[in-house]
Amino acid sequence: MKMTFRWYGEGNDSISLGQIKQIPGVEGIVWALHDVPAGEEWPSDKIEAVKKQAEQYGLNIDVVESVNVHEDIKLGLPTRDHYIENYKRTIKKLAAAGVKVICYNFMPVFDWTRTDLFKEMEDGSTALFFEKAKVEDMDPFELVDKISSNSAYTMPGWEPERLSKLKELFEAYKNVSEEELFQNLEYFLKEIIPVAEENNIKMGIHPDDPPFSIFGLPRIMTNQQNIRRVLSLVDSPSNGVTLCSGSLGANPDNNVAEMVREFADRIPFAHIRNVKVYENGDFIETSHRSSDGTVDILEIMKAYHDSGFTGYARPDHGRHIWGEECRPGYGLYDRGLGIMYLWGIWDSLERIGRVS
Repeated sequence: MKMTFRWYGEGNDSISLGQIKQIPGVEGIVWALHDVPAGEEWPSDKIEAVKKQAEQYGLNIDVVESVNVHEDIKLGLPTRDHYIENYKRTIKKLAAAGVKVICYNFMPVFDWTRTDLFKEMEDGSTALFFEKAKVEDMDPFELVDKISSNSAYTMPGWEPERLSKLKELFEAYKNVSEEELFQNLEYFLKEIIPVAEENNIKMGIHPDDPPFSIFGLPRIMTNQQNIRRVLSLVDSPSNGVTLCSGSLGANPDNNVAEMVREFADRIPFAHIRNVKVYENGDFIETSHRSSDGTVDILEIMKAYHDSGFTGYARPDHGRHIWGEECRPGYGLYDRGLGIMYLWGIWDSLERIGRVS
């Protein structure tokens, strides 16, 4: 297992590369060019600039999250081919810079949805929170205003250029079914996976967050059966999944450890985090510790270890603790604690394996 840490770039993150370097066992950053709109080709000079920054601290740039997919591709519009060609060229440029894994998602409109970015917990920390009834009753435009006004950072999936076209996007998706979204994903994969193969890149599609439909939008990366179908659309080692325990774990019916065991050889990148799911469908993001949430992180780590996982992993969203002011879900302290919890489990499993 290769441990990484998501970093949003100089001037766009409260955390420095120097701080990331001090977290035990972290080998690289998970990064992206957040100022490049979805669908545009990534400039080589900007890619090289990030690589140079990371290498000054002995960190690699092996994992990119995300090269966003333009909505015209998801919608299957005639213009999609132009954006797919840009995507292919970006894959080639990233491979030339040493990138090994590209994470992406195929979620319509919103990459992720929460109703509160700083929900206070019993211990005084705050965390990302999803209130199911509120989403069911809320106008999506009202939610956008609330979320956008409560963060000092531009958040991936909620970029201004995306939100400025919200009404048009909802209208465009009105008649798009889940089956049609599957077909549009298949078209995209059949175009890009051969390019990824040629350039030794593994693509990892991220599950939908949350893993069920909201605001009537279609969602397809929601469960084990659908992940299996996506991986079979193009049967290639380069067509993989970024298995996110927190996204999938928001539905208690999802057995994430079982998914790890089935898809182990097609998981180039693992997001590991915990959530506590309530009976009414609400959920809140907790510490990584198994007993603090609904997701059995210990069993998930055991599944990765038993499967001989050698891919990349990162602690996903964390709480905001010790008064830290940071990007929602992406503070230093709780994700640092999460890494040490994950390493503690992994090192214990390694020791037990040697003794037995």
